[in-house]
Amino acid sequence: MRTATITTGGQVSIPADVRHRWGTRRVIVEDQGDALVLRPLPVDPIGAAIGSLAGPGPNTDAMRAALRRDDAEIERRRRKPGGGDRRSGQ
Repeated sequence: MRTATITTGGQVSIPADVRHRWGTRRVIVEDQGDALVLRPLPVDPIGAAIGSLAGPGPNTDAMRAALRRDDAEIERRRRKPGGGDRRSGQ
């Protein structure tokens, strides 16, 4: 683990060996609330994504069932005492 200083301009220096290992000049900055994550951005993001979604995905029945469960949970929370929409005064 290494430390880096953030300049007044918001810049952070990434050590050369780390930059060379990942072979990129661009990163994605992800704020996870309790952590800041830098992920290398491929030179060709489209090419890097090709094939990443290969294989079977969920079928429509599974997707519909998941949506029904989500909707039921939202409705349950809405009907819970004290769970009304405070903005509309309900």
